[in-house]
Amino acid sequence: MPAALVAALVVLALVVSTVGGWFVVMGVLRLAARSADAGAPSGDPRRPPAHARGAGQDPADQPVITPLAVSDGPEGLGARAVLRGGTWVGVLERLAVTACMLVGQPEGIAVVVAVKGLGRYPELRENPGASERFVIGTLASLFWAAAVGYGAALLVA
Repeated sequence: MPAALVAALVVLALVVSTVGGWFVVMGVLRLAARSADAGAPSGDPRRPPAHARGAGQDPADQPVITPLAVSDGPEGLGARAVLRGGTWVGVLERLAVTACMLVGQPEGIAVVVAVKGLGRYPELRENPGASERFVIGTLASLFWAAAVGYGAALLVA
């Protein structure tokens, strides 16, 4: 196979992995948010729901709940607030995983997962909603990137 075609396939695989992976991850997270055990519906994570405040109480008099104190599911505002920068982390993760598959070194994926997990550990330990979003998003992203990388490696070989 000509080198220019190989280069084009590699670039195409990296683009499909990163861009397509965003759609895959968002779709999987939306599906997860619909499950019965997904947590509270999305809303302001700093305010308890109306039924938790008590009848006749002014919402302004209620304590503010931080995003770390509430599990609002994988699509909730609390999980999103805690995992800031997640879109860029996901893009870099998919690039690295697809590249590992393309060069025939799937062992490198373990390094990607380890770096990502260790980097997010403090936030994940404190927030169940964020850890749920992290695990679901990471697995969807890894499966997509590995599949694209494997498929492209087969085409190049």
